[in-house]
Amino acid sequence: MNAPARPIHFHPVRPRTATCHDVDHGTPASTSSESLTLTIDGFEVTVPRGTSLMRAAVDAGIQVPRLCATDSLEPFGSCRLCLVEIDGRRGYPASCTTPAEAGMNVRTQSPKLQDLRKGVMELYISDHPLDCLTCAANGDCELQDMAGVVGLRNVRYGVGETAVAGITGRHHLAHAKDESNPYFTYDPSKCIVCNRCVRACEETQGSFALTLSGRGFESRVSAGMDEPFMQSECVSCGACVQACPTATLTEKTVIELGQPEHAIITTCAYCGVGCGFKAEMKGTQVVRMTPWKDGKANEGHSCIKGRFAWGYATHKDRLTKPMIREKITDPWREVSWDEALDHAAGEFRRIQGTYGRDAVGGITSSRCTNEETYLVQKLIRAAFGTNNVDTCARVCHSPTGYGLGQTFGTSAGTQTFKSVEHSDVVMVIGANPSEGHPVFASRLKKRLRQGARLIVIDPRRIELVDSPHVHADHHLQLRPGTNVAVISALAHVIVTEGLVDEAYVAERCDPKSFAQWRDFVARPENSPEAMAEVCGVPAEQLRGAARLYARRGNSAIYYGLGVTEHAQGSTMVIGIANLAMATGNVGREGVGVNPLRGQNNVQGSCDMGSFPHELPGYRHISDTTVRTQFDAAWGVTLNPEPGLRIPNMLDAALEGSFKALYVQGEDPAQSDPDTRHVAAALSAMECVVVQDLFLNETAKYAHVFLPGASFLEKDGTFTNAERRISRVRQVMPPLAGLADWQVTQKFANALGYPMHYEHPEQIMAEIAALTPSFAGVSYEKIERLGSVQWPCNDDTAEAGTPIMHVDHFVRGQGRFLITQYVATDEKVTRRFPLILTTGRVLSQYNVGAQTRRTDNSRWHEEDRLEIHPHDAQERGIQDGDWVGIGSRSGDTVLRADVTERVQPGVVYTTFHFPESGANVITTDSSDWATNCPEYKVTAVQVSKVSQLSGWQQDFATFSREQQDLLARARAAEPEVAK
Repeated sequence: MNAPARPIHFHPVRPRTATCHDVDHGTPASTSSESLTLTIDGFEVTVPRGTSLMRAAVDAGIQVPRLCATDSLEPFGSCRLCLVEIDGRRGYPASCTTPAEAGMNVRTQSPKLQDLRKGVMELYISDHPLDCLTCAANGDCELQDMAGVVGLRNVRYGVGETAVAGITGRHHLAHAKDESNPYFTYDPSKCIVCNRCVRACEETQGSFALTLSGRGFESRVSAGMDEPFMQSECVSCGACVQACPTATLTEKTVIELGQPEHAIITTCAYCGVGCGFKAEMKGTQVVRMTPWKDGKANEGHSCIKGRFAWGYATHKDRLTKPMIREKITDPWREVSWDEALDHAAGEFRRIQGTYGRDAVGGITSSRCTNEETYLVQKLIRAAFGTNNVDTCARVCHSPTGYGLGQTFGTSAGTQTFKSVEHSDVVMVIGANPSEGHPVFASRLKKRLRQGARLIVIDPRRIELVDSPHVHADHHLQLRPGTNVAVISALAHVIVTEGLVDEAYVAERCDPKSFAQWRDFVARPENSPEAMAEVCGVPAEQLRGAARLYARRGNSAIYYGLGVTEHAQGSTMVIGIANLAMATGNVGREGVGVNPLRGQNNVQGSCDMGSFPHELPGYRHISDTTVRTQFDAAWGVTLNPEPGLRIPNMLDAALEGSFKALYVQGEDPAQSDPDTRHVAAALSAMECVVVQDLFLNETAKYAHVFLPGASFLEKDGTFTNAERRISRVRQVMPPLAGLADWQVTQKFANALGYPMHYEHPEQIMAEIAALTPSFAGVSYEKIERLGSVQWPCNDDTAEAGTPIMHVDHFVRGQGRFLITQYVATDEKVTRRFPLILTTGRVLSQYNVGAQTRRTDNSRWHEEDRLEIHPHDAQERGIQDGDWVGIGSRSGDTVLRADVTERVQPGVVYTTFHFPESGANVITTDSSDWATNCPEYKVTAVQVSKVSQLSGWQQDFATFSREQQDLLARARAAEPEVAK
């Protein structure tokens, strides 16, 4: 079979200075529908009202020199290079800040303008170092380019340390560089005080970490209060570096490696925002990752992880050769791909022959592509012959799938991220966007600065609650585990105070279910006064938040794992959907119910059929019609019975009926709850096959290790939290020789089930042929449009569906369901008087396998336990002390962080470092509908200690032993056939 022709997104790197055909037009375009006509340099130009003269000139194919203007920032008018002449007006206005008017006659070139621009540029250059030949920005410097554009050839003033024509100029060469940030350097001697970095920090990121200090000649950019970058409030998003027109702010990789020669568009492999990036390259070496302006999820913005934390892909810990061993106490033995896969296939066949077909299963990855995930679930269903397939969404957003599926008819978010720009009220529940989804957080904070109102429902004081430049109108600081009590109280206010959108409900929702729900929430036991006793939030706060959400225009809800990772996670998702439907806040811009997905392709892993009861497109395995289509396409007869979920697989392993597991790109030994239980189950299996980049915690229990490929080595697609399908493009060959989809294909062939794909594009074509919501998805379309959003088929626009449920819900009428609050079984007791909840930090990602192998650990080098000063004082704990945390599942030791971010009675930690053992203490409590673990509510005791826990000591010993077994395999260095 011949591989299909496919476009290659591969082009030379363009300097940051714009050309008339570049996307950087120097000033944002107007969106006005009213047009006007003017003349620029003799050309008639028609533009929307509100368009700047600079933008109008660009539309006429005319470039105006500039330094301070960029299309990602509001016009500023400080550099004085973009001056123009306008008939009938005095002076020389800045074209970036002057709006076009009908009938204007504008000149962008004249002898006077040329003299003015040369004079301005001469002043810039006079205070600039004479190191253009050795400057890191050489070839990518807007100052250098603009000097050429304006025709500057001589400088009359002091340049650097040289006096010209007897005139000595002042300069900033003595200012020391700030090298404190591991990813970029700040050289104030090259700063032209254009203010672009400061404005990018304010307008794009919303951190306000940079400022201009000093006056006149002494003006300079500073971080914080003249602090080093690493000691300031800078979050290292890279917006300032991207905005800088000189080498003042420069990536250290560019200084080390030089300017890149070409760029390839791809998609970030961290959180569910799905930012578009340019991988800027020299050959197959990444020089830098820069945010792609045409990336619709991020529109040219980024965070520290996507922008800078990509070095893990070539880290020395990468394993690039397959390995096998008989027992987990044996040394690893490096082998060829064929031997490793034949061995794994033989073991799976042996186990199924001995224990039955359902004694094996697999876990798909939320970090791999759609195509790779689709192949893994196909392998399990068709080659293994079982539906024992699950994914990490089980332990994060499976309640989203259930709750939104039951109420709306589809298990995905309703809006684009850009939709928040139209929101009047935003309710953030159980999410910390500033840490977990920072690019979306920047969009949100910008909207809040424009006047939108904010409600935060969270047991912690997250950054959004009271940051210097935005704040929450209401922070409902509830007790962990009482989400449903809060949502019931909000619903009670909306129903009893006549805040229901009766017309919307009558037109769009099932009347019977609504009547039942209305009667339920109106009961006195659901009132704010009654629920205040349960959730710990004063009744007046609950009432105020409900009124704000229901009364003020477009109201949107964004939620995270603080909603789903509870015993009533599915109930809470249903409660959120109920609230949105009752107030008419579904189906248009600025509203909706929006889960903030944690991993880059967790949405895609669900879409691709990774749950044991669902085939791709969320169609139940018991549906004979659907199953028949897959039978015909795959050449098998599929089992109509749902398989085992991850918790069921682990339990069955300990019971002796589940014996083999294939895990691609996940680490349940670190990420799943009750670590000891997971480790015992893995130890009980006869064959564990792990496919990953590193020897992660699960791989320490493996019998076969298959090297994985990083996102830089992949071709395929990711689907983000807004259902946006974007291309992932290979920028360097797989270090292990095979892409992940090729490994899965070879495994299937070794098992005797033929797979013959030559490129992931063929896999996507199969997905589209079998999945109605993907029927219109193709690589050709994604290449042409940049991305598409499912549903994408003949019933949608060409680019798919940005906003879901516009005219009607997917299921027809929206369905209300009763959300009775049921207290969690995980209750505080005299023995365990505190509640532990968990979350993430900005610099680290998930289990930390990627970010821990970058300089991101400079910001967060260990997991700590946040504890309120009152609770700390009661226990004699001071900031930085080692403390033991014990639960009914286990115990671990962390360093204490005494802070008022948490309320009394609540402690908090992250789970990025395996040695921390955060999941040693989480329990087996889980969501009633989906088995999503209740990570957010664990009863614990905390006490001051002087040594590590027994588990941590055992962990350290076991880890050293496993690393020694790996080192012995590497030292042997056998000749392995490629």
